[in-house]
Amino acid sequence: MATTQTIPNPAASTPEFFDLLRVFTRIGCLSFGGPAGQIALMHSEVVEKHRWVDEEQYLHALNFCHLLPGPEAQQLATWIGWRLHGLKGGLAAGLLFVIPGALLMLMLSALYTLAANLDWFAALFLGIKAAVLAIVVQALIRIGARALNTRFKQALALAAFLGLFLFNLPFPLVVLGAGALGMIIAAYRPDWLALKPSTGEALAPRPTFVSMGRTILLWGAIWALPLALVLATLGQDHVLWDIGLFFSQLAIVTFGGAYAVLAYMAQEAVQTFGWLQPGEMADGLGLAETTPGPLILVTQHVGFLAAFRAPEPFSPIVAGIIGAALTTWVTFAPCFLWIFTFAPWIERLQQATRLKGGLAALTAAVVGVIANLSVWFALHVLFARVGSTEFGPLRIQWPDLTSLDWRAAVLTMAAAVILFALKWSIFRMLAVLAVAGLALGSL
Repeated sequence: MATTQTIPNPAASTPEFFDLLRVFTRIGCLSFGGPAGQIALMHSEVVEKHRWVDEEQYLHALNFCHLLPGPEAQQLATWIGWRLHGLKGGLAAGLLFVIPGALLMLMLSALYTLAANLDWFAALFLGIKAAVLAIVVQALIRIGARALNTRFKQALALAAFLGLFLFNLPFPLVVLGAGALGMIIAAYRPDWLALKPSTGEALAPRPTFVSMGRTILLWGAIWALPLALVLATLGQDHVLWDIGLFFSQLAIVTFGGAYAVLAYMAQEAVQTFGWLQPGEMADGLGLAETTPGPLILVTQHVGFLAAFRAPEPFSPIVAGIIGAALTTWVTFAPCFLWIFTFAPWIERLQQATRLKGGLAALTAAVVGVIANLSVWFALHVLFARVGSTEFGPLRIQWPDLTSLDWRAAVLTMAAAVILFALKWSIFRMLAVLAVAGLALGSL
């Protein structure tokens, strides 16, 4: 299979496999701060310190990973390992990037369920929810400033927000529709998307479709394996089947990172499946912000709670562990499928104008998606009761102003000052807001 071959690295000699394991164990344990911090950490270790990959290769791979659904930082780690040591290197780097955070997230989710009915625990997460709201708004501003550099992109972001917030359009329809529109616009008006012309560089040899087909079949089977086991042993009526199927579908449309899909995931988990309450989604994101690894590990929290609350025939804690493991599997197995299948095409994809146009439009739409998430979080963090009224295709959500939680409002303003004015780190802000939540919770 072509994807199992080690690709020579002209930037430097290929490191020993043990050295790769050592470096990515360190990266996996220290990769706090979301994708920006994780990408910077890998750049520091792999490009600057060890010189295993050169700058141009790293940037090409990063742009390639932005084209794929799923966490781009984890996929970049997988690509680095694949380039240096083929299949085993990709598996090692990708898994080491995820496993430390996944184990910590599992422990935190278990503690969360055991302490959920304690007053001090609710007060603690009152501050964390306020911090998460500020973090999401910060992500909205940062991504919007970078992505909305043309009037067309701004209009696309607004349309995505209105489609989700007012018309309740399905999230996959919004993001995939934006990508398809971008591919069309790229062919006729690339200036609307601020696309740079292709460089005309010489392309690498075309990978064989036979090897691609084998890779897709292998990793498709690996992806589906736990779902097949659930179907054979527990059937389609068990919550684990719903968990595996839902998060497998989510993995295909997870463009733009965890923030982009969080509102959709919350809507489905809360309203469609009844797995958790709105505030618990914000709690999960707060937990994910405190752990290393991809922020999309928040899905593991949802899977744990869903299985914990419908555990038969297992005990609640065993069911929760299985639910978390299943969620993690179907979330990250596709990442390996994308990388091992398409990494040999990386240089050719960089020249694909229509594909770049689709990505640019999709990124613009993600700004609108995150704006919808910001409003959703604000409503459910600041108000105890949120209603909705439908007028034909329109659905207006409105808060009950009498249910405003003044403590949450104060904490949110404090979080905004800390993050935007004082510019503290996210980890430090979460710690301070958690303590402040404990203090205000006693009032």
